[in-house]
Amino acid sequence: MLKKTAKTANSVPIFVPLLKTANIIELLKKEFLLEFRQKTALASILLYVLSIVFISFLSFRSGIRPDVWVALFWIVLFFAGINAASKSFFTESKHRAIYNYTLYHPTEFVISKIIYNILLIWTVVLCCFICFGWLIGYPVQNSNLFLLTLLLGGAALAGSLTLMSCIASKTGNSFSVMSLLSVPVCIPVLLLALRLTRNAADGLEWSVSYNYLGGLLLIDLIIFALSLFLFRYLWKE
Repeated sequence: MLKKTAKTANSVPIFVPLLKTANIIELLKKEFLLEFRQKTALASILLYVLSIVFISFLSFRSGIRPDVWVALFWIVLFFAGINAASKSFFTESKHRAIYNYTLYHPTEFVISKIIYNILLIWTVVLCCFICFGWLIGYPVQNSNLFLLTLLLGGAALAGSLTLMSCIASKTGNSFSVMSLLSVPVCIPVLLLALRLTRNAADGLEWSVSYNYLGGLLLIDLIIFALSLFLFRYLWKE
């Protein structure tokens, strides 16, 4: 009997992380199913990106400087990211929120939202990359640095926009509040991403960008830590 009890007690720490992982995967599946049922949401974001890039193509037919290309790229990506991440909590009704509150831990819920938004933002990044390279050109010389900047910058935008979406969903005019909150929060991310992308466009050595890469990675960690900490209090509202 004692051996059986000891075996059960030892198996608890292993089972609990597996249970949390299963819940996160279940929530991710739900997000993807809802996304594929409402294909117009993702299609409208991709159409928005294509429209802005096409207008830019008509405006810069004679050529575009690398610094202008970099600024335009991140401006389009930022506002497309706001449109993509805004529906994270806006589509959650009050009754569904109460239902999720009884089933999942807040950490599981916010991790699933952040992971989903990271994948969604990276999809928008890929769309921007293809549209800019096809219509406007590709002035970047250090593609590896540019790719790493896109991954880290996209993850930082996804984490911060997820938290802003949760805060804005508690207000009446959700999208306007989210836009106002997102701009000052995302400015440090955009400044570092712009600097790194400019270094990549100029073909500078990696050593020049180490400090900026470290700053962007640190911002990623801070945003994710704040999201996990603050969401517990927002979850109870």
